[in-house]
Amino acid sequence: MMTFRDEDFLPVEVPIGVSNRHIHLCRQDLDTLFGPGYELTVYRQLSQPGEYAARETVTIVGPRGVLEGVRVLGPVRSYSQVEIAMTDGFRLGLRPPVRESGDLEGTPGIAVVGPSGALTLPRGVILAARHIHMEAERAASLNLHDDQRVQVLVPGMRGMIFNNVIVRVSPNFRLELHLDTDEANAALLANGDKVKILRP
Repeated sequence: MMTFRDEDFLPVEVPIGVSNRHIHLCRQDLDTLFGPGYELTVYRQLSQPGEYAARETVTIVGPRGVLEGVRVLGPVRSYSQVEIAMTDGFRLGLRPPVRESGDLEGTPGIAVVGPSGALTLPRGVILAARHIHMEAERAASLNLHDDQRVQVLVPGMRGMIFNNVIVRVSPNFRLELHLDTDEANAALLANGDKVKILRP
């Protein structure tokens, strides 16, 4: 069993944000699925400023299965992207790669059905790489930089170390570690739980 001292960690506790399956849509795809000129409506604000879960949902159809009620996240983006957990991939019949948001080259596509139309995305299904959103001032104080990889210690009965956690830095971010549902469930983590960053 590994043991750690306080000095092994950076002086910050990072809250968890568990990310359920969802889809980001570009303007053209939003129009196809919901009708020309359709505007998303806010269901609830997300932790990162300016981002929200919309009331709108879609159905995604894979080679072997279907997922209904997949939440659309806003605002509208310049590209469409579906983020799922590997458990969802098994249900759909897909094995998507782990990618950072927007890195879609070589990713599988999927059919998407909305209330006003349907489309087939030629690519865009990913397992989101786990990442920490961090304010620029905080990152500087911790001597961390954008796109840096760190390790995160999860305490508790199913304690573990998450490797390859990407630090994303922006003055507009709010501190939070984003995990998908499979990762969070494996470590018995829930929204708001706290983890620690091991010193690089």
